[in-house]
Formats: sequence, structure tokens, C-alpha cells
Amino acid sequence: MATSNEVASRLMEIPDHLLAEIFLRLHAPEDLARASAACVSFRRLVTDQSFLRSFRRLHAQPLLGFLDHDGFNPVQPPHPSAPAARALAHAADFSFAFLPSHCRWAVRDIRDTRVLLVDPQHDEWAPVFREVAVCDPLHRRYVLLPPLPQDLAASVEHFLLPLGEEPEAAFRVICVAHFSTRVAAFVFSSNTGQWQAAASKNYSHGIGSSEATTMHMAASIRRLRCHYANGCFYWDTARFGNLVEEENRLLVLDTHRMDFSMTDLPPGNWGRADLAIVGAGEGRIGIFGFDRGTPSVLSYAVVARTKGKSPSLWQIEKRISLDPRYDYRIEDATERYLLLSRTEASSPTGYFSIDIKTLKLQRVCVKQRMRLVPKSETRIYTNFPPPLLSSRAI
Repeated sequence: MATSNEVASRLMEIPDHLLAEIFLRLHAPEDLARASAACVSFRRLVTDQSFLRSFRRLHAQPLLGFLDHDGFNPVQPPHPSAPAARALAHAADFSFAFLPSHCRWAVRDIRDTRVLLVDPQHDEWAPVFREVAVCDPLHRRYVLLPPLPQDLAASVEHFLLPLGEEPEAAFRVICVAHFSTRVAAFVFSSNTGQWQAAASKNYSHGIGSSEATTMHMAASIRRLRCHYANGCFYWDTARFGNLVEEENRLLVLDTHRMDFSMTDLPPGNWGRADLAIVGAGEGRIGIFGFDRGTPSVLSYAVVARTKGKSPSLWQIEKRISLDPRYDYRIEDATERYLLLSRTEASSPTGYFSIDIKTLKLQRVCVKQRMRLVPKSETRIYTNFPPPLLSSRAI
């Protein structure tokens, strides 16, 4: 039987390109970290930037926790990512103390380990975002975005765009501005440091041109959850008042083509206040939602259609039965995970994740919730365990 030294010696004889292929197929980032600790040559290969980029493309970033009004909430044992989440909580600054202290920073979006922060200054109708920043809390770096024109400041919402094929340190932010008769999108690129107009769509029926009406609509839109899947943002137009003719529709922004369109929700008795639209693989989209008649049953439907066209072949993929003694709601969703909360009277709130690919339900953590938190204030955070696989995002 070969000794451990003999096994290590044989591994050392394998060419680097074959070792790289072996390491790329390791299932867990923790296994890769252990491999890198075996010897100097293994660590040199694993820490090579081209190898790390390949590994990140092949493996989904694990769920490490979520941010809400209490700050960062790491996943807790027995969740498999609990050790990495504990390390992240010690290494990162989720209080954002490294940003300018004159702002009251609030988390607006999280994507590709970057956090989009805004400084909402409330007026009579709606929050006005005077300052916007993108930061990397793990490496304590940030970029302040240039201000938008004054006529846009009171009617916008900001989102981070996926990294795509851009360099790792590059990022883009999209600003969606809502007016009385049209909606427009502007994109900021860290490569140019500037905002550029990207898309615009007129509504078939406006809601009036008064400043009060426009501000009321801006306040309403920011209370909605914006969904993202397969390169598109989705808004539920049923909550826009009389902004559009039909209520059972979604406003869609395709970030690849940079154009707006409308699409239909699938038929069904969906509880409209608690939906999540996600990517379902192979270019399809899926929808999670609670049935109005049975609020303890979470349904997942998948649409077979081409992007940008109304759904036609929706089918229920799975119905997940939950404990009827509790109240549930969807807190957030990413390309890979759905975050649910479970409450009962004054009991601590339980949080659970659903892997969108496997539909596996897993407990995330338990915490005492002192007040009802708007859905827009809860954001999932995913990343690889620091510091080996966590690249600098800013």
C-alpha cells in the first residue's frame, strides 16, 4: 500500500494542466483550499488568476448569509457554509465604516460580491437618492458614483448589473427612471466613469403629468420587488396603479438588448404580493409564489418560451408543502437561491434557502425579528470563502 509521501510524489509528476483540470472538478471550495495547502506547487497553481476565474465560472458561489437592517446575518450550523460565513463575518466590514460617514448608507442591491449603497434623503413623497456608492466590504474598497441630473433624482431606482465578460474589477450600475408617461434606463460603467442613456419606453396611457402624481408613482415603484433572471429585470405592473391597461403583466428590461417590453404572468391563483422570478436554466424563467388559497404551499412554475415573448407553456414543476403553523414570505432571490422567512407570533424568525437548481430546502439561520422589515431591505450575500477564492471586486 502506497504511503502518503508516495501518493504526493506521484501527484507532483502530473503536468500542471492536468492538475488544473482535476482541481476544477472539486465540488466544494473548501476542498480546493485544502488542496492548495498540500504543497507550494499546488498553491501556486490554485492561486493563479486564470485558474480562479475558471473555477468561479464553473461553481456557484455558496450562500454565506444575508444583509438586512441588523447588518450581516451569517448562515448558522448545521449549514455547510457556516465556517466560511463565520470567517467572512470576521474579515469583512458590513457596517461600511470605510465609506464617507456623512451619509446614512442603506443597502440597495448585491451582485458579484459588490454591494450597492444609497443615501436616501426623504421628502414629502419619496426617498431621493443623493449619494450612490458601490463597495466591496471584504476588501474595504468603494467607488462613489457621479450624480444624476436633478430632474432624475426623485424618480429612480438603482441596480447592479452582472459582471458578464468584463474584467473582474469592472462593474456596471443601471438606473431606471419612472416618469408620468415613460420609463427610461441609464447605465454607469466603471470603465468610463460616466452615465449613458440606454433605453426608453412610452406608456400607452399616462397617469397624468403633475409633479405630485409622478412623485407618488416613484414612491410606489420602490416598494415593489424587482426580479432579475436571464439578463432581464422584471416589475409587476399590477401594483403601478393605472400605469398600464392590463394588470396581469410584467414590465421587462432586457439588459442585453437594452430595451423595455411587456410580458404576461402565467395563469394561476398567485398571491401577487409575494412572487419571485428566477432563471430556470436553458434560457427559461421560473416563478415561485404562494397560492392564495393555501399560503403554506410554495409553488414553482417554469415557462417554456423564448425571452421577450409572452409565456405560453407554463407548467408547475414542484409544490413544496411547508408547516401550516407558520407565516411565510419570500425575502429575496438570486440567480441560484431563494430566501424564505418563517414567523409565528413572538417566536424567533427562521430563515430558509431553496437551491433553485435542486429545489432543496435548507435552514439558514434563526434570529429575533423586532419589526416587520420591507422586502427591499433584505439581500442575499454569496461569495467564496475568504481569502483564497474571494477576488477583489472593486
